[in-house]
Amino acid sequence: MLNERQLLIFQSIIDDFIETAQPVGSKVIADKGNIDVSAATIRSVMADLEKMGYLEKTHSSSGRVPSEQGYRYYVDHLVNPYSKKKDLNIIKQIIADGVFEFEQIVQTSAEILSDLTNYTTIILGPEILEAKLIKLEIVKLSEHTAVAILITDTGHVEHRSFTLPPTLNASDLEKMVNILNEKLNGVAISRLADQLNTELFTLLSMYIKDAGQSYEYLKEVLFNEEPVKLYVGGKSNMLIQPEFNDLQKMHSFYTLMEREDEIAKLFKQTNKGIKVTIGNENSLEAMKDFTLITSTYALDDEQMGTIALLGPTRMRYNKVIQLLNALSNEMSDVLYMWYKNKK
Repeated sequence: MLNERQLLIFQSIIDDFIETAQPVGSKVIADKGNIDVSAATIRSVMADLEKMGYLEKTHSSSGRVPSEQGYRYYVDHLVNPYSKKKDLNIIKQIIADGVFEFEQIVQTSAEILSDLTNYTTIILGPEILEAKLIKLEIVKLSEHTAVAILITDTGHVEHRSFTLPPTLNASDLEKMVNILNEKLNGVAISRLADQLNTELFTLLSMYIKDAGQSYEYLKEVLFNEEPVKLYVGGKSNMLIQPEFNDLQKMHSFYTLMEREDEIAKLFKQTNKGIKVTIGNENSLEAMKDFTLITSTYALDDEQMGTIALLGPTRMRYNKVIQLLNALSNEMSDVLYMWYKNKK
């Protein structure tokens, strides 16, 4: 643990560097006048903080910048605890006069948070496989192809292309859709394939010619793996961060944004509450220059999504954590009311 003088000087360096993105020297700290010690004493303390691993010296200046270890100490010990009861009511105000679907609410939330922070927001929707089917439609595209449209209780609409059985005529297709809607309504997407059981097959056989072949084609639809759903706001915000003037860093960032499967897998490991991952603490190599702050939001008692902010390690941690926590709480409230009204 740092002593009182070390804490004051360390806090002052962190605050100044976050504000200016410039290495901080002892004179800058002394000129602020809020620490009653000499510049020589400040230099000595800065040297101690560097030896302890909390500061780093740059090649282009005699000033210091916080290290990743320093940011970790700052987040763990100096950032003010966030208020669990704080409300923003921003999303509620925006959707108050309009009819919004689930995906619109989540995308709007991503854009709001990126505007408030000037960082990039990434939101992972609640795991769609745990959502429940409320309607199935099958639209014929050609003689042998069709698209199945699955509408869930979360407002998600999933399109799945598949091949039609050659023997399935329009009348049988309509009968099959009616039977599936009756028997699969309220079933979790992840368990749809399990419902293709003997009972359902027997029922299809009563009304559809060559039900066996249709039954096999249905498996192609219902076993289809659900792609991840990410909502991103403020990708261009990285362009205004001094750290990312480097073209190689920006290329790595935009490449990362295209790897949705990897990002989603990372987010699915998120536990409830706020989590701050700094620089090399990130498991993905492309995120080593970033800080990722995540929080969870709930759609109902079972379904949970993740909301995250991606920015430079020189991040306004106190402000960002407060906003992220408040917005995730509001998202939970808004989506709960939306979900309740949909039932």
